[in-house]
Amino acid sequence: MLGPLAHTVWKELLVVMRDPASRVMMVAMPLLQLLVFAFAASMEVRNVQVLVVNDDTGYWSREFIARVEAANFIDEVVELHSLDEVKHRIDRRDALLAMHFQADFSRDVVSTKPARVQLILDGRRANTAQVAEAYLQNIAGELQLELVTTETSATPPEVKVRNWFNPNLEYRWFIVPALITILAFLPALSISILSVARDRELGTLDQLVVSPVTPLQIILGKALPAVIAGMIATLLVLALAVYAFRVPFTGSISLLLLSQLIYVFSAAGLGLAVSASCDTQQQALIGMFVLSVPLFVTSGFVSPVANMPQVLQWVSEMNPLMHSMVIIQGCFLKAISFSEAWRNLWPMIATGMVTMSAASLVLRWRIH
Repeated sequence: MLGPLAHTVWKELLVVMRDPASRVMMVAMPLLQLLVFAFAASMEVRNVQVLVVNDDTGYWSREFIARVEAANFIDEVVELHSLDEVKHRIDRRDALLAMHFQADFSRDVVSTKPARVQLILDGRRANTAQVAEAYLQNIAGELQLELVTTETSATPPEVKVRNWFNPNLEYRWFIVPALITILAFLPALSISILSVARDRELGTLDQLVVSPVTPLQIILGKALPAVIAGMIATLLVLALAVYAFRVPFTGSISLLLLSQLIYVFSAAGLGLAVSASCDTQQQALIGMFVLSVPLFVTSGFVSPVANMPQVLQWVSEMNPLMHSMVIIQGCFLKAISFSEAWRNLWPMIATGMVTMSAASLVLRWRIH
């Protein structure tokens, strides 16, 4: 069995290495996508333009505005004269948010009454607006704390937040490890999903059928080059994450590589299951887009799985991307053990076995 399988693997490796597009997909694309995602996919909010309508002539409104101007996420504070101007600028997406100070703001602060500021947010950019709103609430909270301290001459209770595993909430510590999962998935899926369809379209699948190899050996022979491509992408991105982006690695490198090997095997199984059902490479490419988008959405990379409807949470349990992302982030930041990782390893093993078996059965059925 190993002889025919080895020849099948060698044949697939030659096909992949002789194809310039496949070589670029294995090496250049993961590096390019890592750089784009690591610097562009930020959960922080920067360079915000704030509009201000100040009907108050007192000290405290100017003090609040000055503190907002000094914040590092603010690019510019523009003072306007009416809410109509605010509406016009937000309609044109010139600004993300606006603050309106009423005429009695400073008087309410001095008299210890609740002082209110109207905050107007652009709801078309909901996530960014909510983050900016939280920043402004922190500025208001600090000012309120100083006022309480000054008036009572006592130290008020202070809440100190400690973030485990990522103390400074560095977004690259979250994004870059997750990109290992994403960027290993793309070459593994794309190479595997084109393999059977390419042979069927070129007529070389008939030669494999009449050769002394079984459908299972054909599927495994086409899966291993995809697995190798996924592991190459894993090693490249892992090295850059640790040495270029300085993301701390606290766990076991052997556990991470084992989990990635299982993960890219399951990803290759998904690709082969689709490829075995397609007649042309164009159909396979369409299948890749149809498959990859739901997998990305339910992986937890875009939004937390816990925020999804219960049905989608059940679907995500069958998603190898979600399980791989949990293990990789755990290996980087939490130093998880094998027993903790096993809860996410066995679903990927099951997915790989089911999809490889399905691909073999579909190929056997379509051959005969």
